[in-house]
Amino acid sequence: MFAAESYTSRNYIAIVAMACLCVLLGGPSYAAGAESLIIAGATYCVPGVSGPGWAWTDADHLELNGYAGEAIGADGDLVLTLAGQNSVTESHAPDADITLCGMEVWGNLTLRGAGTLTATGSQCGIHVSQALVVDGCTVDARADGADITDEAVAGVIAGDMAVRGGGRVVAAGAGYGAGVRAYGVYLQDAGLGDGAVGCRLSVDASRLDATGADSGVACTGGSLVSARFVTPADGAFGASGVLDASGAMAPHVVVVPDVATPPAGETDRGEVTGDSADKPPPMQAPPLESPPQCPRQIPR
Repeated sequence: MFAAESYTSRNYIAIVAMACLCVLLGGPSYAAGAESLIIAGATYCVPGVSGPGWAWTDADHLELNGYAGEAIGADGDLVLTLAGQNSVTESHAPDADITLCGMEVWGNLTLRGAGTLTATGSQCGIHVSQALVVDGCTVDARADGADITDEAVAGVIAGDMAVRGGGRVVAAGAGYGAGVRAYGVYLQDAGLGDGAVGCRLSVDASRLDATGADSGVACTGGSLVSARFVTPADGAFGASGVLDASGAMAPHVVVVPDVATPPAGETDRGEVTGDSADKPPPMQAPPLESPPQCPRQIPR
């Protein structure tokens, strides 16, 4: 199991602090969904607000339609419906609560709709503390590793990830700083109770293209349903990620929908496992610090 990774502990502290302040100011509590939203450089505690290209309609639902702006953050589960072309980019403001990724959700995130989303950041394009689901939409998540040292850099960092409903995902991570590990998709145990079921990738009749110098996809297991590996040709899920025929971590992973009998050497539908018990796992990042406890009614 991967060590939980990241800068995100301090950002979570900021989000939780905002949540507590919202409670003190009389903000309402919601049984489910996000308890706070950071978007376009502002923080909101109550849904029913909107701005250019976005609308937070209720606690667990955000709509983007032609949004192009600063990072989006949420504390709690969120369903994001996409229409048109949308983009989120990390904020470079010195006092920003989110500074290293395009989208950060402390909970589960579902991306859906007929639109597209491009998310870019220094450490990650999209960070989700629990499960990320891409359902039918198109997502491009990239991290360039700018000014990052001694941490993992990835297009997507999440606990689990599922791509389904004809979804299309491109994820890429790069970085040249000291101690940087670069992944396309990095699935980690964030210490939130996922246990053995965490750090898994599922692709169902959809497409995934993931690139990173250390591994295209780093996870402890996965499954393909009506989908198959194109790259690497003899791809398989091992104990630490997607492996090529030699048992080495594959820096480029491409999964496509299974439309016919695959060529020889390509992995067809069903769960795929690799005999990689003797293969070293990817370099682990420092453990994520436990966030301070605060009432689950949120933001600043």
